[in-house]
Amino acid sequence: MQRPVPVRLQTCLHPLALALLVMLTSQCAGPEAQERTREATAPAVLHVGAARELKRPSAAAKAARDGDIIEIDAGVYAGDAAVWRQNRLTIRGVVGRAHLRADGAEAEGKAIWVIKGRDTTIENVEFSGASVSDQNGAGIRLEGPGLTVRNCYFHDNENGILTGPNQASDVVIERSEFAGNGFGDGRTHNMYIGNVRSFTLLYSYVHHAVVGHNVKSRAAKNYVAYNRIADETDGRSSYDVEFPDGGLSFVIGNVIHKGPAAENSTVVSYGAESLGHDINELYFVNNTVVNDLPGGRFLFVKAGTPAARIMNNVFSGRGEILTGPGSLENNVRAAKSDFVDAERFDYRLRAGAAAIGRGLEPGSAWGMDLRPTAEYVHPAQMRQRSRSGKLDAGALEYRSER
Repeated sequence: MQRPVPVRLQTCLHPLALALLVMLTSQCAGPEAQERTREATAPAVLHVGAARELKRPSAAAKAARDGDIIEIDAGVYAGDAAVWRQNRLTIRGVVGRAHLRADGAEAEGKAIWVIKGRDTTIENVEFSGASVSDQNGAGIRLEGPGLTVRNCYFHDNENGILTGPNQASDVVIERSEFAGNGFGDGRTHNMYIGNVRSFTLLYSYVHHAVVGHNVKSRAAKNYVAYNRIADETDGRSSYDVEFPDGGLSFVIGNVIHKGPAAENSTVVSYGAESLGHDINELYFVNNTVVNDLPGGRFLFVKAGTPAARIMNNVFSGRGEILTGPGSLENNVRAAKSDFVDAERFDYRLRAGAAAIGRGLEPGSAWGMDLRPTAEYVHPAQMRQRSRSGKLDAGALEYRSER
């Protein structure tokens, strides 16, 4: 068993001598102790770019070790794909986004990047053009447990992000944009989250899925909050949000728009395929949902769902609010004139709108506070929402300064 270097000895050793001592003791230790030593040392930073020793991200994928940080200079990396096998990696674009443009490249016939390690963080990277032989190519294909994506852009891929099933996996997406992903067959989507432990989507702009869904998740627990999920004028998505297997799902403070060219007249669908998790409850609170089709339904909830609470939402446009079981509490049907500029998808409230001050305190469920604490700011940002006083219905609170 490796013995640690005493703290007092560490303080009086020259840094180079201390490093040598750590290396020697590590070499004398068994594999488990060596792994602990590697985890305790500072991660290496690998630099990627045209003027760097590592010219392309795929070179860094081969050189990296567990815990490393990979910094990719801003610019276009055309025709490059990679498999990342290491654990606890942070991969980020610096001084702007690093753009991974597929141009026919793919990893394992699956994606631009295939993530096999655990607990990977990806920041400030753009993925486009993923295309593979089975028409299921993704910007990112997640196979290991745990992924965090921040400030990334996925567009014009057959899938934006596609994850496999893994009950040890938590997927978090923040401040990112997904646009125009989907092969056009209805089975590929802006994002498709498989049967993972949890999925969180925050402050993101998800729009124009090509026939597939804007957001699709089979996770056991879902937290979708403060996003803009939209078809806009010419988007052809099917569902804007779908939880095909139910699960414990919180949908709070989102702006959701069903466009006139959409392929499906249901905006949000819950449990359409099954109620396949231990807990199957939907909490749909303080969203603003606009339907620009001539009819349809805002929400579908599968028969047999134990709880579906639909509260403090603003619904605008034609269609049935709810098909299936659920409690409708304090929702507002709004005219387009209640919004600042509905034609430009600006759904902030005008003075005198019916939703102002109409919210009721929603309380909590499963330890989750249901009162919105933030709101979406376009594009893919957020700001804090009032935590006290009268609550406005819908996703965007009224602000008199315009």
